[in-house]
Amino acid sequence: MHPLTTSFGAAFGLALLVACAPVSMPEPSEGAAFFANNCTSCHGNDGRGQGPASAGLKPKPADLTRLARANGGTFPTARALSYVWGDPAQSHLARVMPQFGGAMADDLVPLEVDGVLTPTPRALAGVLAYLESIQR
Repeated sequence: MHPLTTSFGAAFGLALLVACAPVSMPEPSEGAAFFANNCTSCHGNDGRGQGPASAGLKPKPADLTRLARANGGTFPTARALSYVWGDPAQSHLARVMPQFGGAMADDLVPLEVDGVLTPTPRALAGVLAYLESIQR
């Protein structure tokens, strides 16, 4: 057998093995770390929208601990995912919050969104897990 064929076969087999391995989903603590590094200046350490930069912002940052309450008691995963990633229906000038899509696009996990497994950046899935965990 040709050495390239053997190398290709081994690489292909390894790729299949990796593809079949169970994916670990991010825990809320992983999302909390991303939140602490990227969101607290506006949303505050507690996610209630009272960060040090919030005073000069219009509109004021959302109280992220009340997303489920505003959605009939269910955390709005699809809407939150769309907003944090960067809603394509709005230009970057139409919103105060930065779009994080490009910075998150490398490591994808299968997040269930409205009953459909959706390839989602791991960092974003972690942030959503964290936000869901702080609902009141």
